[in-house]
Amino acid sequence: MAYIELNDVSVGFGSGTNRSEVLEDINLHIEKGEFIAMLGYSGTGKSTIMNLIAGLIKPDKGEVIVNGKKVEGPSPERGLVFQNYSLLPWFDVYKNVELAVNEVYAGESSESKDEKIRTAIDRVNLTDALHKKPGELSGGMRQRNSVARTLSMNPDVLLLDEPLSALDALTRSVIQDQILGIWKELGQTIILITNDVDEGLYMADRIIPISVGPPATLGPETVVSYERPRDRKAIMTSPEYQKLRTEVINFLLNEKEKERAASGTKAVSLPNIRPMDISRHKPSWFFGLRPKPKKTITAA
Repeated sequence: MAYIELNDVSVGFGSGTNRSEVLEDINLHIEKGEFIAMLGYSGTGKSTIMNLIAGLIKPDKGEVIVNGKKVEGPSPERGLVFQNYSLLPWFDVYKNVELAVNEVYAGESSESKDEKIRTAIDRVNLTDALHKKPGELSGGMRQRNSVARTLSMNPDVLLLDEPLSALDALTRSVIQDQILGIWKELGQTIILITNDVDEGLYMADRIIPISVGPPATLGPETVVSYERPRDRKAIMTSPEYQKLRTEVINFLLNEKEKERAASGTKAVSLPNIRPMDISRHKPSWFFGLRPKPKKTITAA
């Protein structure tokens, strides 16, 4: 039995004529300590899969099992990092992490809680910003604060729902390496949702694409067998890397073509028009050029 199992899972939302089937016959098995990346277009149901594993929603059909137990609801053993930061703006870095620690470790001493908070913050290199509020932090620092809050619960499963998508490339690569460092230290099972093929190939053991729905299902997995720790520049310039990258991208492009064919979308012909010269139709004040005032002659 795998550590995480989704067996014949289907999910839909709405009812009657307004019902939409989002996922259908999802079968996914993940071993303990694996790093999995899931890729797909927006709206295919990637976040729905994360919410199923987190226990935030239940499948209409099938079952979700983690560590031999059926998932019936949320648990601190499964920590979810959202795409948005979800930080309270009136709390500083410390207090935003403290929220989670107080909830999970309510019966422990203040000293024990303080140690857990500071350890989680130190793991994401935010100790120097301990008492800064979200408004004083960069986007990357806010996301690290969000990761620290989840890490403070010491989850066995870390669910990352596109946590780096809003960051610039340099900040993104730095946090990628921090997440890999945390994974190496703690040995958690990690599932990363991403739209970036290169990110998935650099970080994960396996890449699992999601088909275009609705309803969506899982595509053929890609095993990434590069040794760890990985040298970003070395693997990205290797022929094997380019081969794997092409396979994943081709699947996603083929899915998009299937979607276009199913919808019957055709090219739209634009009318042959010429931009209007508005200088012929607007007075000079329209362009900020007001006419000079006329001189008034006053009788002596």
